[in-house]
Amino acid sequence: MGFDRLCEAILKKKNPTVAGLDPKLAFVPRFIKEASFQKYGQTLEGAADALLTFNKGLIDALYDIVPAVKPQCAYYEMYGWQGVKALHDTIAYAKEKGLFVITDGKRNDIGTTMEAYAAAHLGEVSVEDAVFAPFDSDALTVNGYLGSDGINPLLPICREKDKGIFVLVKTSNPSSGELQDKQIADKTVYRTVGDMCEQWGADTRGAYGYSAVGAVVGATYPAQLGELREALPHTMFLVPGYGAQGGAAQDVAPAFDEHGLGAIINSSRAIMCAYKKGDWKEEAYADAARAEAIRMRDEITAALK
Repeated sequence: MGFDRLCEAILKKKNPTVAGLDPKLAFVPRFIKEASFQKYGQTLEGAADALLTFNKGLIDALYDIVPAVKPQCAYYEMYGWQGVKALHDTIAYAKEKGLFVITDGKRNDIGTTMEAYAAAHLGEVSVEDAVFAPFDSDALTVNGYLGSDGINPLLPICREKDKGIFVLVKTSNPSSGELQDKQIADKTVYRTVGDMCEQWGADTRGAYGYSAVGAVVGATYPAQLGELREALPHTMFLVPGYGAQGGAAQDVAPAFDEHGLGAIINSSRAIMCAYKKGDWKEEAYADAARAEAIRMRDEITAALK
């Protein structure tokens, strides 16, 4: 229940980080693209095959280090249905390797439409007498700014399938304050949404005290991270903004509780494109990603100590 499986993976690997799988063709080494284009031509099929091959190499290098991966839907959808299939196959491969998968889709709607998103990404669908799990992720990012109508349809699947959601609360982008820092009576908008996360997840708390309703809180706002950690003791945080967006290990430390749990820190480009820095050859892209993931783990755990 809640994010127990994620907490257990974090404890087992002694690593509270997640590798973002947000591939662009520009990130993929030339030798992978050439092989895919030789098979499928310079087509959407070729692009999707290159993304999947790239991702599998990263997963092979990272699965014993990181507890989770986070594919961002947009980077796959931009290559059409072929890219969406690469997303599906990436999720399936990551789960085969025992990784917790967070799909970053930021879905938002109400009623039966949100139920459809929930079934697609976290649950099951029926095709006559057969039942399928279309993507079968472990968690999904969602936008809570339609209020409870956009969150309640997700909660039954979270309870029944042991899945989780991360609701946008205080995001890492520079303009987030234009809306999220506005005051509602005596509270900010982000604090109001954070309090709602505590309420939405109240009956899904697991053994580690965290509910199935998490929050996205950016590493670029460490003061707000600390404020929200104190105010939301049962809400797991997904923390973007580390590395390429400027967040440092000291900035993310306030996201954690006294046991070193309560948050998972995301890094995407710094891991995927690590081979582009230093003396790495592109054929060693996965080794470079592994080295960066270890460096990130060590930096963050040192800051927590």
